Amino acid sequence: MSTNASFTPPSLLMATIGLSLATFMQVLDTTIANVALPTISGNLGVSSEQGTWVITSFAVSNAIALPLTGWLSRRFGEVKLFLWATILFVLASFLCGISTSMPELVGFRVLQGLVAGPLYPMTQTLLIAVYPPAKRGMALALLAMVTVVAPIAGPILGGWITDSYSWPWIFFINIPIGAFAVMVVRQQLKARPVVITRQPMDYVGLITLIIGVGALQIVLDKGNDLDWFESSFILLGTALSVVALAAFVIWEMTDKHPIVNLRLFSHRNFRIGTIVLVLGYAGFFGINLILPQWLQTQMGYTATWAGLAVAPIGILPVVLSPFVGKYAHKFDLRLLAGLAFLAIGLSCFMRADFTHEVDFQRIAMVQLFMGIGVALFFMPTLSILMSDLPPHQIADGAGLATFLRTLGGSFAASLTTWIWIRRADQHHAYMSESISTYDPVTRSTLESLGGASQRAYAQMEQILNSQAYMFSTVDYFTLMGWLFMGLILLVWLAKPPFTAKPGPAASGH
Repeated sequence: MSTNASFTPPSLLMATIGLSLATFMQVLDTTIANVALPTISGNLGVSSEQGTWVITSFAVSNAIALPLTGWLSRRFGEVKLFLWATILFVLASFLCGISTSMPELVGFRVLQGLVAGPLYPMTQTLLIAVYPPAKRGMALALLAMVTVVAPIAGPILGGWITDSYSWPWIFFINIPIGAFAVMVVRQQLKARPVVITRQPMDYVGLITLIIGVGALQIVLDKGNDLDWFESSFILLGTALSVVALAAFVIWEMTDKHPIVNLRLFSHRNFRIGTIVLVLGYAGFFGINLILPQWLQTQMGYTATWAGLAVAPIGILPVVLSPFVGKYAHKFDLRLLAGLAFLAIGLSCFMRADFTHEVDFQRIAMVQLFMGIGVALFFMPTLSILMSDLPPHQIADGAGLATFLRTLGGSFAASLTTWIWIRRADQHHAYMSESISTYDPVTRSTLESLGGASQRAYAQMEQILNSQAYMFSTVDYFTLMGWLFMGLILLVWLAKPPFTAKPGPAASGH
């Protein structure tokens, strides 16, 4: 790094804009599709559960590509890796937009996730490299800001594009952004000195990781359709995943140049901090996946209004992030993280009080309140997990935490949809039991719908379905509320001091 320390681009502002735009585009892509899922599923003729693959395929391949970033950057140079990752991301986005079937779209999302892997770590590395040491904190705060603004912009933009144009445009929008970022960064950083080193590649680690994580994700995605362990496909996938992941762990613990440095878990704060980060992020990810789906499929919201209802979650993080960055070290970080989980947990319990009568304003206000938790979540948790790592392992730690967090989000997407649909089916079955023409309540309901006709029964079925999903949504948010309450206790197992060592700052939002 020392060779590059003295390099300053012709325009620091343009270099910052170019680098930040690529990260903005990639983070935007993790949330922009959430609001469009019901439309995409409908247009491509698949269930909402299969629609979730659009999210999970991107997240899994993105997580798998993350550990490769360090090796690729040493092999080809940081600027070249950044430029190629951005170009390929734009190409993959175009392919996603022209997809005509679900398998095609999922395939191109896998490709998009793979090439997006290096974008965030490279943006962070290059920003730190081009800013003078005194201003690096500012550069990282700015990057944190981008990663907070993109998830707010995602649902609104995704909703507006889906309603006003058509869903492929949520992918085409990346083309001008990416092209501009490539031109600017190439112009600004072409003179930056490059140091290339050839390090052995941990192929065994990489292959076992891809097989293990890939098989596990397919099991989670297909489980409900195939009736879980009644299916030999699911049993085979589970066995394959367990064997591959076990081999991966054993190999990584003994290899000299592991692709994922699992030995970092011997540090207490890293262990506790990472568990808290992964579970907290998985919960946060699941909430933001279910809410827009529920609003559109059960509450009759358009994609735009669903996007506007969930967007207030980002307002307070944007306002509070700079202050959290500046003053957090004056407090016990466990206290701040605990407050974050308290706020997110309370917001879940508030949502568990929702009924079909809940109005837009109430939904938006609960999202706004949850923003307090989001603002206090990332920075303290990341500082805790970095706090007991030796300086030379901080980059590895940031990479491993980001990898596991991304994976957590992806598994959460599958499990959340599964829990939500399964609970709705259970509630539906339970309520159907009490329906019969001899039941006075059923009779009066049929009377109010104009007598026992085919149409009245269809309307009753619709009411039942809607109620079942309402109950399921309440169950889900209650479960999430208790998860976050549990995390408050878990984070106190970390041991101070949490003084940040040089360099990590806001690694891996």
